[in-house]
Amino acid sequence: MPSSIDLSNPNRRIEVGVLLMNGMTEVLDVAPIDLLNGMTKSLMDNVSPEFLPDGVKYKAIDIEFHWVSETGQGTSRLTSGMSIVPTQDYKPNEAELAFVRKSYEDCAAFLTICGGMMVPLQAGILKGLTCTAPRTMLPMLRGMAPETKWAEKRWVRDGKVWTSGVLLNGQDLMVAFVREYWGGEGSLGEALIQMGNWPLRSVNYDE
Repeated sequence: MPSSIDLSNPNRRIEVGVLLMNGMTEVLDVAPIDLLNGMTKSLMDNVSPEFLPDGVKYKAIDIEFHWVSETGQGTSRLTSGMSIVPTQDYKPNEAELAFVRKSYEDCAAFLTICGGMMVPLQAGILKGLTCTAPRTMLPMLRGMAPETKWAEKRWVRDGKVWTSGVLLNGQDLMVAFVREYWGGEGSLGEALIQMGNWPLRSVNYDE
């Protein structure tokens, strides 16, 4: 999502890139993207207005999704025997980290879910920020990367960087993200959150 764009009031298409690393990606790591997909004009065009509060359907956003892998060819593996066909490619190894750094510099929002924060951590993006990660990893990360402040939260935002705890905390993060930019009474984001029964939990592990 280009940094020059106002996400709350975009004057052009929002570009959303999902970076798929080598190896296997857990399905729940990429599942939260569906809340953004629910807000797209292409999906709303096929939704009858009576299923949504008055006027909400017409607040849909023009969003294009890019599934990015090392080669951009073949498929990327997900857990449970699923796979994704990437739509774009980028270079591996140090060039891969450089691509992540450039993506961070150029974007308006940089979201990571579960252990996905390891790549921007290795790229040096999280240095000096307050972040979170799966709870079981926090003691290790505090020793390994003390220049990042590690908070025991379901999700954390520091500037344009959003990090989450394990798996389903990615859904907590996405709800908070959508509410930040497209939420509030009478909004499409709030209508979809309620209609889809997306989790509305405290950012703290107090339940």
